[in-house]
Amino acid sequence: MTASLRAPNRAGAPLDVTAPPRAVLSATIRVLYRVLGEERLRTARGNAWEAVCADRERADARAEVQRMLAAARALR
Repeated sequence: MTASLRAPNRAGAPLDVTAPPRAVLSATIRVLYRVLGEERLRTARGNAWEAVCADRERADARAEVQRMLAAARALR
C-alpha cells in the first residue's frame, strides 16, 4: 500500500482508507449475486467459456468449408 493511501489515525498508526470502499464493493457484489442469480451476472470465467465455445464453433465451420472445397475439387 502506498503512503498516499494511508492516513494516520488518532493513535498515529496508519489507517487504510481504501478498506471501506473495498468492503462496500464486496458486499454489493454478494447482494447482486443473491438477488439476480449467478446465471444473470456475467463473469470473467463465463465470458472466457463463451469465447472458447465460439472459437470451437468457428473452427468446426471452417473445417466443414474446407471439406466441402476439397470434395468440390475432387469432382473436377
